[in-house]
Amino acid sequence: MKRRERTRHLIELGGLVIKAKLDDLTMDDRTVLYGAFLTLATKLKSGEGAANIEVWRKTGKRAFDTEAEEIAARAGDAHRRYERRRR
Repeated sequence: MKRRERTRHLIELGGLVIKAKLDDLTMDDRTVLYGAFLTLATKLKSGEGAANIEVWRKTGKRAFDTEAEEIAARAGDAHRRYERRRR
């Protein structure tokens, strides 16, 4: 992986930590986050790994979809307010 691609990848992963509010929930304690990630890795390596992935994928997709709908609704509201002011 090239340096730029790796940097972008790391930024995106960090963004997920922020998006899930894990920084706030752990008071930005990196040892807690690392421990949680190690626990997650252990779960993924277990016999239940594939089942966990499916549950987490559905949960993540639902969260992304909900966020996209909320953003679209806010954009629509902003557009309607703009159009009312133009009249």
